[in-house]
Amino acid sequence: MKRKYDIAAYVWPAYTGDEPRTRMFWREGIGEWQSVKNSVPKENGYYWNRKPLWGYQNEADPKVMHDQIEAATQHGVNVFIYDWYWFDNRPFLENCLNDGFLKADNREKMKFYLMWANHDANNNWNIDLSDDYGNTIIWRGSVSYDIYKAVVNRIIEKYFSQPNYYTIDGCPVFMVYDIGNLIDGLGGIEKAKEAIAYFREQTKQAGFPDLHLQITIWDENAINLSGFDANKQGSTKDLVALLGADSVTHYQFVHFVNIDRDYLAILEDVKKEWQRIDESYSVPYYPHVSCGWDNNPRFRRFRGNITKNNTPENLEKALQMAKEYLDSHLDIAPLVTVNSWNDLPAPLITINSWNEWTETSYLQPDDLYGYGYLEAVKKVFCDEE
Repeated sequence: MKRKYDIAAYVWPAYTGDEPRTRMFWREGIGEWQSVKNSVPKENGYYWNRKPLWGYQNEADPKVMHDQIEAATQHGVNVFIYDWYWFDNRPFLENCLNDGFLKADNREKMKFYLMWANHDANNNWNIDLSDDYGNTIIWRGSVSYDIYKAVVNRIIEKYFSQPNYYTIDGCPVFMVYDIGNLIDGLGGIEKAKEAIAYFREQTKQAGFPDLHLQITIWDENAINLSGFDANKQGSTKDLVALLGADSVTHYQFVHFVNIDRDYLAILEDVKKEWQRIDESYSVPYYPHVSCGWDNNPRFRRFRGNITKNNTPENLEKALQMAKEYLDSHLDIAPLVTVNSWNDLPAPLITINSWNEWTETSYLQPDDLYGYGYLEAVKKVFCDEE
């Protein structure tokens, strides 16, 4: 039998019209399915014309999520990582999680955890404005300390308490997407350390051993560590150590490699990135695989940077590469690296994504490859009969 793995796919919770504030981006009332459904040829003739085999489903419907949980788990995906938002001093896009997934009658088959998508919200979601005003900020993703405490309390009370919340060594896993934005809002690195200590203490008071803080890695670009003095610079690996994070992973290949080329060439650089992290980070890295990249559905004018040849067969190669990395780090024998950690505490792999249709990085079946991407996951990770 093969080893059991935790295959965690990110979920973009915008495929519903049940959140009233989505109408400012997608007026038809079906969430970002609007952009998928209405994709048209570009001025240079390029046409993104993929369609979901399951149709434009409302993913805030528990019956819909029942079927999706069945399909995911049958193909080896057993964890969903929900992108979670807090904008304008309140949650945003919680409907797919709260009303769909958590009310599905088979939810116990699937674990989940949250990634706080604390980036700024801009007009890239609104195709009427995205070409010319896409970078215009609508809501800030950074929050003050007082708001941060409200976020922490909501997360612990509403989500950590769920019986199928994903844990590592009994500690609920919580990922932060933009750690620099978190530090900026809180007022610097010392305040951020204090805030994370607060999160850990509240988690312990709720009955857990501790919090498992996971941080998303982007490029190792300089990040302002002080929150005030622009001359004090650092990188993600510095922040991981300073903040006492427990692990790291990626969200998308586009964050650290040139994705405007063949998928197999991309994988060669991904493998080098994993090795770099091994040699320079002080905490465990959980390998990440992206299905591809092409965000043309969000724009009327043509956008470059398109992953080529990201077929199910090549995705299978990427997943096999991640499996081999994971297996080597799950072995009992210590690794020969310059960092201070040896073995991964969980058999976790992250995948972008379950349903990022408008970025063309999804596992859900389409009219181009059918169930090909899901079958690739099944071939690599599911138990042999």
